[in-house]
Amino acid sequence: MSFNNIYYGKKVLVTGHTGFKGSWLAIWLRELGAEVYGYALEPSGDMDNFVTCDLPNKMNHFIGDVRDGKALKKYFQDVQPDFAFHLAAQPLVLLSYQDPASTFETNMMGVVNFFDAVRCTPSVKAAVNVTTDKCYDNKEWVWGYRENDPMGGKDPYSASKGCSELITSSYLESFFKVDGTCNVASGRAGNVIGGGDWALDRIIPDYFRAVQQGIKLEVRNPYATRPWQHVLEPLSGYLNLASELYINGKSFSGGWNFGPEDTSNYSVKNLIDKMLTIDSKGGYIIPQNVVKLHEAILLKLDISKAVNYLKWKPVLDFDQTVEYTLNGYLADMDESVDVYTSRVEQILDYTAKGIKKGIVWAL
Repeated sequence: MSFNNIYYGKKVLVTGHTGFKGSWLAIWLRELGAEVYGYALEPSGDMDNFVTCDLPNKMNHFIGDVRDGKALKKYFQDVQPDFAFHLAAQPLVLLSYQDPASTFETNMMGVVNFFDAVRCTPSVKAAVNVTTDKCYDNKEWVWGYRENDPMGGKDPYSASKGCSELITSSYLESFFKVDGTCNVASGRAGNVIGGGDWALDRIIPDYFRAVQQGIKLEVRNPYATRPWQHVLEPLSGYLNLASELYINGKSFSGGWNFGPEDTSNYSVKNLIDKMLTIDSKGGYIIPQNVVKLHEAILLKLDISKAVNYLKWKPVLDFDQTVEYTLNGYLADMDESVDVYTSRVEQILDYTAKGIKKGIVWAL
C-alpha cells in the first residue's frame, strides 16, 4: 500500500466527490482501504466519472451544498472523519463570467463552511483545501509561481480561488495553529485532465464531444500555455500532503504547488496535435476575429517546495499524460468497458511507474 498505509481503515470525508477530481480521489482512497464519505451536489450528467464508475454504490454518498454551513457541519459531526479533503467548487472560468455571484459564494463561503466544520469536529487530524494555479496574481511571466507569491485573479473564478487561499491562511493562523487539533494545508494544481471529465468549456471534453458529433472543435486560445497534468498527478500530491500532515504535523501546513516539470508546459494546440497522433478521429479549427473573455495565456507553477520537502514529483511525461487521458475517454465511450476497473488499472499502472522512479509516496 502507498502513502505509508496511512489511509487504510480510516474515515475520509471528501467534499465535491461527485465532480471530476473528487470522484477520482474517492476511487483511489477506496482502493487504499479507506472508508470514504462524500458530500456534494448531484452529478451534472450521466457521463460524469462518479456515475460511470457506479460510485453511489461503492461509497458513503450524501447530497448537500457546501454553501449550507449547518448541513455540512452536521455531516462532519455524524461521520467523525480522520481526514477531510475540500474539492467542492464552481471550477469553470467561463461560467464565472456568466454567474459571478454564485461562483464567489461557492468558492469562498464553501471554504469558510468547510473549515468551520473541521474545527468543530475534533476527530479530523488533517484537512486539505484543493484550489488551483489560477489563485496567483498572474503576471504572465516565464518562470513559475512559488507558494509565497501574491494571490490575485482578473476573472471571477481566479479571484474566488485567490480568496479561498486567503481564507485558508486566515483559518490556519487564527484557529488551527492555536488549538493544535488539526493540521491544515492547501493544494494548488495546474490544468488537470483525464477520463471522466465532461464539463462544458474545457478543451478535452469539448474535443471528445466534437468527435462524438463528427465535427471539428473550435479552439479559442490555441497558443495559451498551460501546466497540463493527468488527474492522478495532483491527487498523489494531495494524498501525500495529507499523510504528512497526519504523521508529521504543522511543519507541512500552508500552500503547496503540484504541477508538471518546468519543461512540460505545452500550448492548447500542442495538446490536441499530440492527441491526434494517437487517435486521428478528431480535428480542430482556429476561428478568426472571435471576441474573447480574459483568460491567461501563460501560466506556470514552481514545484520545488513539494519536490524537496514532500519528496513528491510528477510521474508521467507529456506523452504519457496524453495517452492516459485518451485511454480514459475511450473507456468512457465504450459500453463494453467497466469504467471503474479501468480507472483502478490506471491508478495501479501510475503507482508502478512511481515505484520505478523511486518516488517516496508510491513505495
